[in-house]
Amino acid sequence: MPNDLLTVLLLLAAAIVMFAINRPRVDAVALIMLVLLPFTGVLTMSEALAGFSNPNIVLIGAMFVIGDALARTGVARSIGDWLVRYGGDSPWRLLVLLMLAVGFLGSVMSSTGVVAIFVPIVLRMASRSGLAPARLMMPMAYAALISGTMTLVATSPNLVINYELVRGGADGFTFFSFTPFGVPILVLGTLYMLAVQRWLGRQAADTGAEPTRPELRQLVERYGLGNREYRVRVQPGSPLLGHRLGELDLSGKIGARVIVIERGVGRSRRLLPRTDDTELEAGDVLLIDMDDDAADIESLTRTYGVELLPRAGSYYTDRPQDVGLVEVMLPYQSAFVGKTVAEAEAMAQFELSLVGMRRRRGALEPRHLREKTLKVGDTLLLAGPWRAIRRLQKGGEDLVLLNLPREFDEYLPAAKRAPYAVLTLLVVIVLMATGIVPNVQAALIGCLLMGLFRCIDLDQAYRSIQLKSLIMIVGMMPFALALDRTGGVDMAADFLVAVLGASSPHLILGVLFAITVLLGMFIVNTANAVLLIPVALAVAEELGASPYPFAMIIALAASSAFMTPVSPVNTLVTTAGNYRFVDFIRIGLPLTLMVMALSVALVPWLLPLYP
Repeated sequence: MPNDLLTVLLLLAAAIVMFAINRPRVDAVALIMLVLLPFTGVLTMSEALAGFSNPNIVLIGAMFVIGDALARTGVARSIGDWLVRYGGDSPWRLLVLLMLAVGFLGSVMSSTGVVAIFVPIVLRMASRSGLAPARLMMPMAYAALISGTMTLVATSPNLVINYELVRGGADGFTFFSFTPFGVPILVLGTLYMLAVQRWLGRQAADTGAEPTRPELRQLVERYGLGNREYRVRVQPGSPLLGHRLGELDLSGKIGARVIVIERGVGRSRRLLPRTDDTELEAGDVLLIDMDDDAADIESLTRTYGVELLPRAGSYYTDRPQDVGLVEVMLPYQSAFVGKTVAEAEAMAQFELSLVGMRRRRGALEPRHLREKTLKVGDTLLLAGPWRAIRRLQKGGEDLVLLNLPREFDEYLPAAKRAPYAVLTLLVVIVLMATGIVPNVQAALIGCLLMGLFRCIDLDQAYRSIQLKSLIMIVGMMPFALALDRTGGVDMAADFLVAVLGASSPHLILGVLFAITVLLGMFIVNTANAVLLIPVALAVAEELGASPYPFAMIIALAASSAFMTPVSPVNTLVTTAGNYRFVDFIRIGLPLTLMVMALSVALVPWLLPLYP
């Protein structure tokens, strides 16, 4: 074995070991390999860094942005809400609808992102139907993995494999080339999970304690807000008109704490910041919190010329997208300690209103709340728009974030832009499917449209790009070139052909599938695809066969990481479903074998070995 090949293999083995033990992080491992490979003399530094100019890296990043825009506008969550509404209490119906929804949604979004969105939805579904979350979490994860076999852009390995095909002189796959394989695999996976679902968990009553994070409903009850919230509309001629909230001091005069201001109706309706500088206009609707005293309400409506609107349930629980609640605690160094609530509100100058306070174990009476002196350890309940609550997550010396309600995870910053997000997604799919423009250009057009329609802004777009994943892909790409130059790819291909050359092509495809799956138990699927696609294409060349079936079998196998929690998708549900490592082996191994058999049967049939 040549020395340079031995050196490259030793580096590859070291990378695989580090991937397997997850020490250090996968992106750090990739960067280490980027630095070390040029020292072998096989590659130059420019060649090692060439992955950063790869159009598929840009395409993957653009799809992260499009996927995040779909999440921010609530497209994905709307599907989840539909599942909760129509799934009923039937375990089999819930499972089928869940797997189909996740599978098809994951075909145009990051599978990891889809699972992150659906974890709270599945917990809600399980609670409502009386099922243990374990009965649904693993099926959801497996559907997300299978979604990678649905379209060209469904997962990073597909794009890496397609790039290698094109680099080798082939035409590459189209957007829907994977769909004839993905749909049967998704159907198979759904039927299999229906059969084994009863082995995944017991009834919800045996699953343990409830989650510790409160719901909005619980906070409303804990602080007695139910009878203190009122909505009033500012009438023409009201003395409030043209005045700033700071000048009016409604809280000091009649104990009316403004929570949020609604302006406009229908599509033009928007929430205004509740700041001292906000000026009121006729028709504005104010959500206020005040003492439960009829005289105060009458004084408000009579003195300030506002119309009291009828109640319809609780604003906090009925409109969780508009307004939220959060508990914070005063630390020792807080500037608010020793100040009255009124003084603290004047100092704070932010959008959130203090609507409740707890000291030791009990909530204090809301009457004369502004006169209370704040002490270290006091727990304050703040109310206002979610965007203001989100800012508290950045931390600070004056307030310590104590309890975010579970509804915070379901806050959709751009819910009204959902139709535009769906339209943009359809445009991207049409452009990719028809080949009018290159895939990467279609994805970038989609990003620009998402920004134009205000589904996402530039800062949010940059945050949505998972640089960790992109660095890992770029760092592993040079290995394919290094192994090719040192003869490692040809050596592996010659060995496989020598051992299996006289065998059935189905057996060769099956062996390649098995090798990909076994290696995928230790490293993430994208790195797996980077390493094995050159070998698969070399085997095709040795046999004089078409490269397409060999590339497709690697892609299908890379998305079949059912047997281990190493996959980021499986990792997300391991804790939520209370699974052990052996659970993935016990449930995943039979599914892997069935998917392998189906893939080996379908691939040569739909993609002939010898054109």
